[in-house]
Amino acid sequence: MKIAIATSDYFVAGETFINRHIAEMFGGNTCVICGRHNGQDPLGKPLFVRRAPLSLTDRLTMPFAALHGAVLHGTSRLPFGAGRKALAGFLRDQKADTILAEFGTQALVVAELGNEMGLPVFTYWRGTDASAALRSVQRVRSYRLMMPRLAGMFSVSRFLLENLAAHGVTHPNAHVVPSGVDISRFTPGRKRPGSFLAVGRMVEKKAPQVTLRAFARAAKGRDAHLTFIGDGPLLEPNKTLARDLGIAGQVTFTGALPHERVREHLETTEIFLQHSVTAKNGNTEGLPTAIQEALACGCITLSTRHAGIPEAVEHGVNGLLTEEWDETGFAAAITRILDDPDRGAMARAARATAEAKFDNARGLAKVEDIIRATVQAR
Repeated sequence: MKIAIATSDYFVAGETFINRHIAEMFGGNTCVICGRHNGQDPLGKPLFVRRAPLSLTDRLTMPFAALHGAVLHGTSRLPFGAGRKALAGFLRDQKADTILAEFGTQALVVAELGNEMGLPVFTYWRGTDASAALRSVQRVRSYRLMMPRLAGMFSVSRFLLENLAAHGVTHPNAHVVPSGVDISRFTPGRKRPGSFLAVGRMVEKKAPQVTLRAFARAAKGRDAHLTFIGDGPLLEPNKTLARDLGIAGQVTFTGALPHERVREHLETTEIFLQHSVTAKNGNTEGLPTAIQEALACGCITLSTRHAGIPEAVEHGVNGLLTEEWDETGFAAAITRILDDPDRGAMARAARATAEAKFDNARGLAKVEDIIRATVQAR
């Protein structure tokens, strides 16, 4: 079976879950449809970039195509004209048997064409597409209209499926399959006592300033060190905050790092911090890959009761959870860990959780089995 994988940008180093699908799904028998391409193609797959320059005819007909899509499908993003013809030709030339859109918003682009060509279309919900996007009445309408066009859908967490269902977006062939982690590569190493790590873009929904202030309250002057990996608009303000809090010597900001370097940090880190919150625009996590990787590396994880995180972190077993924005509670959780003379039980439970729930080899096989069975049944 050959699968066409539709995504917004190719190749994005941080989107390890999508890159893994492109590289490994159905034995690597894949091709890629994307909106943008940064020029890097380490996976060497047949590639179709949708956003090509429009011909004069298509520029003239674009308003009518957009209106047609908006009225009938709730979206103006459907391919049309020469672009639609070229995409259909690409799928035929590649002999694709099915399409997997890696975000619900990408499924809107390919579902109608896939139906016309007789190709079963699946989508994966991952976070923003099933949270902030639902603030738009038009987007909810487009999702509802898309449901009959899908052969099935996957989500990284139960939370996202429930969020969609609350807006009337449901499908009978829906499954929760977390992005997962390569548990053979992400393994516990020799831990540095008192080491803390936070990984991710320095943006609103990660609330790095809450993590930093809580760490200062609990660990200032103690034998503890926090490393932040990631860049973003809140990086410089948090560097300043660390100095103002008097903990600059206990905090390292690395900026963005390659995934392999992140893995090396996780192997030796004792405690992983992620204070995820719901952003003002409604954007949430799905189930953060960084948390799954941290658990696989035996990191005791401190996080929030947010989105799908409680589906991974069990309070008092493999980590601790607080409410969103609860800086006092987050600081108390850090203190609790630092005061615990024997942290081995939580660390072992973290690794056991990853082995049981987040082995990406098993997750990938499950997705393949569901797609294969659905296609064969059709």
